[in-house]
Amino acid sequence: MTNHNDKHLPRLSPEYYQGDASVHWTMTIQDRATGWLRPIFLYKFRELLTHAMFRYRLVCPIYCLMPDHLHALWIGIDAASDQLKAMKYFRKHVNSALGKIGFQPQHQPHDRVLRDDERKESALWDLVNYIARNPERAGLVPVNCFRDYKYTGCLVPGYPELTIWEDDYWSRFWRAYSFLQKHGLFRAANEVVRGS
Repeated sequence: MTNHNDKHLPRLSPEYYQGDASVHWTMTIQDRATGWLRPIFLYKFRELLTHAMFRYRLVCPIYCLMPDHLHALWIGIDAASDQLKAMKYFRKHVNSALGKIGFQPQHQPHDRVLRDDERKESALWDLVNYIARNPERAGLVPVNCFRDYKYTGCLVPGYPELTIWEDDYWSRFWRAYSFLQKHGLFRAANEVVRGS
């Protein structure tokens, strides 16, 4: 019998996860168990995601929590961004939150580091569309009603007003991302405080 902890998914070298890397992460619940996905867990997830994004200088243009797994697209803001460290930190806290309600994720998340051609607008949109339509493919919402799924969203530190299905979301997302790249999270936070 194989121990789940002995199975390690292959990873690229650490530098592929650093800087402005874009990575599609998938975390699956052990044995594809369901029952953990509740509105209260969404709030905890967003809290933990906020801390991970801020601490490791990342943004999450889309996440989607499904009954037995979750997807998240993370993009680094600057040279200090490190998604492997961010995921280790994030999982530590998510594992603890899940453990309190009797669940645990599989030993290791799956990742796909996007190549340069996959980071271009049309290719990136295809990935976002794939993530967003997970609830539709699973029959959780009717066809073309994926925007109604309450467990899909985004998280950009300092921009709680960004809502993924607003008509101007992507233009506002890229403006916020550009601002964060130029000024960094700490300086950007100070600019927002001074401007409020």
